[in-house]
Amino acid sequence: MATAMSDLRNIGIVAHIDAGKTTTTERILYYTGSSHRMGNVDDGNTVTDFDPEESKRGITIYSAAISCTWKNRTINLIDTPGHVDFTAEVERSLRVLDGAVVIFSAVEGVEAQSETVWRQANKYRVPRLCFINKLDRMGASFERTFDQIKNRLKSDPVALQIPIGSGPNSFAGIIDLIEMKALYFDTESKGEKVDIVDIPDELKSQAAEWRNRLIDTVTRFDDDLLSQYLETETLTSNDIHRVLRHATLHGLVQPTFCGSALDYTGVQPLLDGVDRYLPSPLDRPPVEGLNPNPKKQEEKIRRKPDPKEPFCGLVFKVQAEQHTDLYFVRVYSGKLKSGARVLVPRTGKKELISQMWRVQADSREKIEEEDVSAGDIIGIIGPKDAATGDTLCDAAHPISLERITFPETVISMAVEPDSSAERKKLAETLARLSRQDPTFNAQISEETGQTIISGMGELHLEVLRNRMERDFGLKVKVHKPRVSYRETIRKAVEAEGEFIRQQAGVSHFAKVKLRLDPLPDEESVRIVNRLKPGTLPSQLNQLLQQSVEDASRAGGLAGYPLIHVQFTILDVQTREGETTDVAIQQAAQAAAYKALNEAGIVLLEPVMKLEVVTPDQFLGNIQADLNARRAIIHNSEHRGDLCVLTAEAALAQMFGYSTQVRSLSQGRASYSMEPLRYAEAPSSVLEDIMG
Repeated sequence: MATAMSDLRNIGIVAHIDAGKTTTTERILYYTGSSHRMGNVDDGNTVTDFDPEESKRGITIYSAAISCTWKNRTINLIDTPGHVDFTAEVERSLRVLDGAVVIFSAVEGVEAQSETVWRQANKYRVPRLCFINKLDRMGASFERTFDQIKNRLKSDPVALQIPIGSGPNSFAGIIDLIEMKALYFDTESKGEKVDIVDIPDELKSQAAEWRNRLIDTVTRFDDDLLSQYLETETLTSNDIHRVLRHATLHGLVQPTFCGSALDYTGVQPLLDGVDRYLPSPLDRPPVEGLNPNPKKQEEKIRRKPDPKEPFCGLVFKVQAEQHTDLYFVRVYSGKLKSGARVLVPRTGKKELISQMWRVQADSREKIEEEDVSAGDIIGIIGPKDAATGDTLCDAAHPISLERITFPETVISMAVEPDSSAERKKLAETLARLSRQDPTFNAQISEETGQTIISGMGELHLEVLRNRMERDFGLKVKVHKPRVSYRETIRKAVEAEGEFIRQQAGVSHFAKVKLRLDPLPDEESVRIVNRLKPGTLPSQLNQLLQQSVEDASRAGGLAGYPLIHVQFTILDVQTREGETTDVAIQQAAQAAAYKALNEAGIVLLEPVMKLEVVTPDQFLGNIQADLNARRAIIHNSEHRGDLCVLTAEAALAQMFGYSTQVRSLSQGRASYSMEPLRYAEAPSSVLEDIMG
């Protein structure tokens, strides 16, 4: 790798939809010399939103990787979507990145998806900077947004800048609180020329107040610096940078910048912040994984970010293309060469790395001779059976890194090919799209024979349908979307299933006793085996456990997947010479079915967290419509001249809401919706399903 690891920054740009991620990315690419023109989201000509669907809709759908250089630092940057339907793109990006820049609109402040990406960053302990954007807009407020970051996200932002004015005709520049200078960005040169001058007299007291807050934060983390400040009342810029870097790397603070990316203001200081405060791969702890050997599964293995360590990397994205799949890999340790064979611990197979590429949004540069090394993010071609979340490693030193977890799908629809001749092509296309997108799956309904696709929302499925037609030349008919329900049980029960039969002169006998318990706090299904050791031979014991697992995966009485349930194997009765594999399987299934019948099935429906942002004059109409949809409105607050409603609503009531909210507000309201939890559906829904 040409770049020293200490000079590498792997970062993501994350935010709520329409906070300005892609515009900020465009400015970064221009100022770093990676792009010679600034694209515009409204014109559909940005570097990272290169997919036709993104250009048409003016939103980011797929995370895009691109590299640039700033002050001798190489920045591998991933621009991520803000729409909740594509949250998997953010999840997998944050899993492999070392740092993040979280962008907030100074008008809307902390929004629903802002909270989601913040939680995702917390989950992976990703150090981050904040950028308060759009200070040139009507209703913008730096201080209000800063306080929301602190209070709503329960974080510790530290302002390194404050704006000079705010709003369409007032926002003029920014004040640097470390150097105590005013920065004015020249519009004619698209912000490349920056005038650094003394702070205007009328803003000096405000700047001093914010500077004191900064000093209080910095001295909190360094006792020597506190003593020095108490004696001299001065701190050097280098001391402030050093302490801020240490605190940022440990997740204690989030340095906060401000500006207007569209107006060319504040992007270069943000790049300086990426350089100064965000980690290189060397600043991150070693990755931890487990030994994939079944006999040593509890053994933890650590890999340092060192080219001399054995190779290991994580596949965090698969891009399905016409003729092959491109796998995006973060290399955590060791080196990788084109032509190498690597192990995929999940499958136990070795895969050939036939080609390696440096990916620049929609263009690629082939890596011919050089190795790629720890800290690199690359694209590879060659693997056949790898999937998102798979570890690639040196076969002589196997390791299995923690997989990426994704949310459950909440919406489904039936699809069918335009002609029966394309049925096979549809199955192949859906399999490839499922490999690419972990929040999309396709399966054939046993009852109807229809192909059912499931995803995170109406927009998600619409985009995938368009992709099938555009990229794979496949015309499909789609049916009305439907909710992905789940089932659980109302009470704990015990039940016994038996299989006693003569078949073709062979006697079969087994009795299995199970207990079912509701597990309110567990999302999944748990299987517990309480049989005393030696009750069954090892092979039959494994078969019994597998049979109970199969019964649990088959779903509840209405045919939907089970959640919040524990199956406990209490007892098994056998007879020598008569207890066969078939008898064990059938008895286990009979016990599970009987227990589910007696436990009382509860149908659960996905409940969504909803945030609607609307001008005041449309508030009454929007509230009335939400009430008609059985939504529960929890809160309404004003942000500038906009009103923000926070509510909960059953997904089944929210189909077509995007069209409705636009018509109720003359196109001026916006909303975001994300899965919140599963809750009991009205009894009428279960009655309709059960017929």
